Amino acid sequence: MLVRLLIKSGAEVQVIMTEAAKTFIAPLTLATLSGKPVLTSFVSDVQSGTWNNHVALGLWADALVVAPASANTLARMAIGLSDDLLTVTYLSARCPVWVAPAMDLDMYQHMTTQRNLEQLRSAGNFIIDAEQGELASGLYGAGRMAEPETIVAHLNHYFQHDKLLQGKKVLITAGPTQEAIDPVRFISNASSGKMGYALAEAMADYGAEIQLISGPVFLKPQHPGIHVTHVVNAREMLEASQKHFSGSDIAIFAAAVSDYTPKTKYDQKLKKTTSELTLVLEKNPDIASILAGKKRSDQFVAGFALETQHELDHAQQKLKAKNLDMIVLNSLNDQGAGFGYDTNKVRLLFRDNTEVREFALKDKQAVAYDIVHAIIEKTHV
Repeated sequence: MLVRLLIKSGAEVQVIMTEAAKTFIAPLTLATLSGKPVLTSFVSDVQSGTWNNHVALGLWADALVVAPASANTLARMAIGLSDDLLTVTYLSARCPVWVAPAMDLDMYQHMTTQRNLEQLRSAGNFIIDAEQGELASGLYGAGRMAEPETIVAHLNHYFQHDKLLQGKKVLITAGPTQEAIDPVRFISNASSGKMGYALAEAMADYGAEIQLISGPVFLKPQHPGIHVTHVVNAREMLEASQKHFSGSDIAIFAAAVSDYTPKTKYDQKLKKTTSELTLVLEKNPDIASILAGKKRSDQFVAGFALETQHELDHAQQKLKAKNLDMIVLNSLNDQGAGFGYDTNKVRLLFRDNTEVREFALKDKQAVAYDIVHAIIEKTHV
C-alpha cells in the first residue's frame, strides 16, 4: 500500500528488503508495484560479479523511508551496524530519513527500543510514531506501523515546505529562564526547550527565517535558517524578543518564562546561617502579553498554556487577555505531555472562533508540524 501511494504521488521508488521482510511479502509483489527490481543483497549476480552499489543508492535518493522498521532494524541502525544492504545504504544516505517502527506492544515500549528511537531521532532522523491498534500478537496498543497515508503526508509536508513560508520572518522563544538568587542558585522550571526548538525546525523547513530566543538548554538547531540568541533570565528574553518582534510576520512564545524573580539578587553565595531563609519575589514581565499587545493587524501571534486544572477555561482566558491569535494548550494531566518528554499532546484554541482542535499524543516534532500547519491555514499563506 505504501509503495502504491508513493508511486501515485509521483515518486520514483526503489525498494530494499531485508531477509526477514521477504518472509512477510514476496519481492515480486513490490517489484511489480514499484516498476523496479527489489534489491535484497550486496551482490545481485554472483557469476557476473554484479553488485548493488549502496553509495550510489544513498546519493540517488531524495528520501529514505524505513517502513516497517522492526526492533531489530532499529537497533542495528542506532548502533551503526552495516551488515546488510538496508543498513549500509542508510549509513551512505545524504538525504533525510524517515523511520516508521512496527512491533508488538511490549517490544515497542521496552526501554531499549525507546532508547534506540531516541538515538535515531537525535541523529537527525524523522520518527513517525507507531499507532494504536490490534497487533499480530492479539494485544491492543501502540505498535502498529503508521498508516501509509500518514507516512506519505509526512513526506509531502517536507517536500512542499520551501514554498509555503518563503520570505516570512518568525520569532520563537524557547526553553526556561533562570532567575538568579545568588551566583550559584536560581529559580527555574523543568522546561527542556524541545517544543520550541521543534517549532523552529518545522518553520525553517517551510522556508521561514527564524529568530530563536532561547533560555538555557542543551539543544542546538540543525537548520541553517535558524538564528539563535541565547539568554538566561526573563528580562533578557524580553529585551531580545523586542528587538525582533516588530520585524516578524509570525511570533510564537513557547518559552516557559519564570513567573517570578527574586527581588534581591545577592552578589555572594548565601551561607547557611539560619534554619530558615525567606525570599521576596517580584513578578516578571509577561513577554507574550507585552508584545502581543503591540502587534500589527498583519502579524500572527501564538502562545502556550501549560495547565493542571480547568485547562480550557484558563487557556481561553489567556488567549483573550494576552491578545493572542492562537494558544497551544497542554496539560500535565496527560501522560507523556509537558516538560522533559519527547512527546506532547496539545489542543489549539483560536481567537477568531470557538473551535478547539485536539491532537493525539505525538512526538514533539510531529506536534510542531501540526501547530505550523494551523498557523499557515490561519495566516492564509
